[in-house]
Amino acid sequence: MTTLVLPNFVRIGGGALNDLPDAIRQAGLKSPFLITDPFMAKSGALDRVRELLHDAGIALRAFTETVPDPTVACVNAALEHLREGRHDCVIGFGGGSPIDTAKMVAILAAHDTTPAALKVPHLQNEPGLPIIAIPTTAGTGSEATRVTVITDEETDEKMLCMGSAYQPRIAIVDYELTLSMPKRLTADTGTDALTHALEAYVSRKACPFTDGLALTAMHRIWTWLPTACNDPANRKAREAVMQGAFEAGMAFSNASVALVHGMSRPIGAHFHVPHGLSNAMLLPEITGWSISGSPHRYAAAARAMGIVTDAVSDTMAGEALVEALRERNAEIGVPSPQAFGLDSRRWDNLLPLMADQALASGSPANNPRVPTAPEIVELYRRVWA
Repeated sequence: MTTLVLPNFVRIGGGALNDLPDAIRQAGLKSPFLITDPFMAKSGALDRVRELLHDAGIALRAFTETVPDPTVACVNAALEHLREGRHDCVIGFGGGSPIDTAKMVAILAAHDTTPAALKVPHLQNEPGLPIIAIPTTAGTGSEATRVTVITDEETDEKMLCMGSAYQPRIAIVDYELTLSMPKRLTADTGTDALTHALEAYVSRKACPFTDGLALTAMHRIWTWLPTACNDPANRKAREAVMQGAFEAGMAFSNASVALVHGMSRPIGAHFHVPHGLSNAMLLPEITGWSISGSPHRYAAAARAMGIVTDAVSDTMAGEALVEALRERNAEIGVPSPQAFGLDSRRWDNLLPLMADQALASGSPANNPRVPTAPEIVELYRRVWA
């Protein structure tokens, strides 16, 4: 038997943000608290949300100081601000960081606990305040997932927290909010979404429901991401990548991610590399290492993405997939950790700790080929240059 966790209410498509007041009423909610970042506050996007809600008779208070790779300190600051008012739901508005922050704040507002106590293997299924997710990037899929990731700034650990309590009650998926994304952000978040889909498909926890979502997402994202990067005003490309990211989010939320994400989180925590970019740095090499664990699945992924035809053998399809991932990284300008300017001595010194943190997250155990800590260290070394 498979248990699926999905958003209760979804508004998707161009202009979906305009339906936010109706979605809030439909869910029986009245007093939202919004969490976003300084850019969204200054860009006019927050003012648009505030006006939409004001015109509908819904008052809004907001916390606008979220940070990339949200930290415990940031979560606590947002929580303190929420407690200064009376709220029945939390809106995460922005990229993955504001939405992840909103998820954790929604839980802590209702439970006397800490992010460290909530990290896996703990599962938080007892709900907190209802969560409303409004993504403005096409990549993290956080609007569709029962996952949040919070960084412990004292230990440089990205803490993976899971459970149905983190699943948004409402998801507003409006691709028009992504039209102003710069190329680098489009490439990184789109590759993050592609990784979600690929890892969900090859995960040991995959099921037919998640397979369908993952394969469709891979096709959409692989086909349209280059256009979204190079022609940012192309609405068809933006819509396809946004929908693919949402589908990939639903897929990995229910099938889990695997080794790429397990190894990516420590890179982000220790070196502050954007999450989507660190995934992209890892994806070709980790895929090549993992293929022997499930050749047929990786071959099916290559066929779904249009890299090879059905007539090509599984072995050749897997090889073509890895080569295509390398070529795509070159096309969209993904650097190696070395080329990105990371400190080589610090990288080498942290490898054993990063390997242990990757394994502790649980994600590598979902991989078709499950690594040991020394094998992860060796993979980090391969990816370096």
